[in-house]
Amino acid sequence: MLLYAIVPGFYAEAERAAHPGLRDRPVVVGGDPRKRGLVQAATPDALAAGIVVGMPMIEALSRCPQARALRTHMREYREASKRLQAVFRRETERVEAAGLDAAFLDLGGLDEPVQQVAARLQAEVARELRLPLRVGAAPIKFVARLASEEADEEGFFWVRPEVLRSFLDALNVTRLPGVGPRTAERMASRGVATVGQLRQLSEEQVEASLGSHGLGILAFALGRDASRLRAAPHPRSISQEFTFETPERDRGALVERLAALAADLERSLALEHLAAKRVVLKLRYDDGEATTRSRTDRRPLSSSAAISELAAELLGRTESGRPVKRVGIALSSIIRVRHDDRQLEMFPDE
Repeated sequence: MLLYAIVPGFYAEAERAAHPGLRDRPVVVGGDPRKRGLVQAATPDALAAGIVVGMPMIEALSRCPQARALRTHMREYREASKRLQAVFRRETERVEAAGLDAAFLDLGGLDEPVQQVAARLQAEVARELRLPLRVGAAPIKFVARLASEEADEEGFFWVRPEVLRSFLDALNVTRLPGVGPRTAERMASRGVATVGQLRQLSEEQVEASLGSHGLGILAFALGRDASRLRAAPHPRSISQEFTFETPERDRGALVERLAALAADLERSLALEHLAAKRVVLKLRYDDGEATTRSRTDRRPLSSSAAISELAAELLGRTESGRPVKRVGIALSSIIRVRHDDRQLEMFPDE
């Protein structure tokens, strides 16, 4: 069984989580209204007031004057996404991220009832991130996504195998992957409006109207999905960067910034009990030239002290006194460690 878990209106809900004072007020996130910015996300009460994702922000505010309009803060959203994906991977290592706000989870091998797993995920995301989670369950990937769109007030909908065909048959064909306005128009010319009506056509009829692309759509209508869940047990690499407003020459200031970046990386590693063996220092100078220095250690590193110490050592291998515009640390060769593993000494005595 597969789950599709998503935080609807992710950017807007992340802003609400960061600013509890916005809890009872519609929130809209997007570009600058004065520069024809568009709506990128909105909370349910904003959507209920007539706001549509993709419309101009200025029109959105005219439809819902009481809404709080906010510019995007991608750094914060990426951080929230890391924590969200970490919650998913605690449930199962077979997770495929689907953007910052969602993921597919394969529950194969778990004996627990699917609704119980979904409820636990919702509770953990609400407790740890203060975000709402909507979950769809189905035996097929694209149907799990559709199920999430049908979720009830509890935020959960389950398409069991025995009702898969009847669930699909009642849907409008526009709900199938690959069906855009032009394809839907061609189907309508043949009297096809629902998935059930499409399923009554033969492969020859579909191919004659829509070409080979139509055969893929027909497969979805028949409940077939050749795509497989592409799971990664954990991130292969993580990084943190900082851009100085004024290029920085002072080594002490650079080392201090590296320590702050290392602290952020430590928190990211701790979310999923990870450690890294490879540390890469990245610098971009004021003239635009970039350089990197790296080291692979025998022992996995997870503490900010060990990471920042190694990054500072790598900094010593770069040109001193040259003005730096951006500094970053990237970690790779990441492994999962046991809960009781302690940070090993970076330079153990021989």
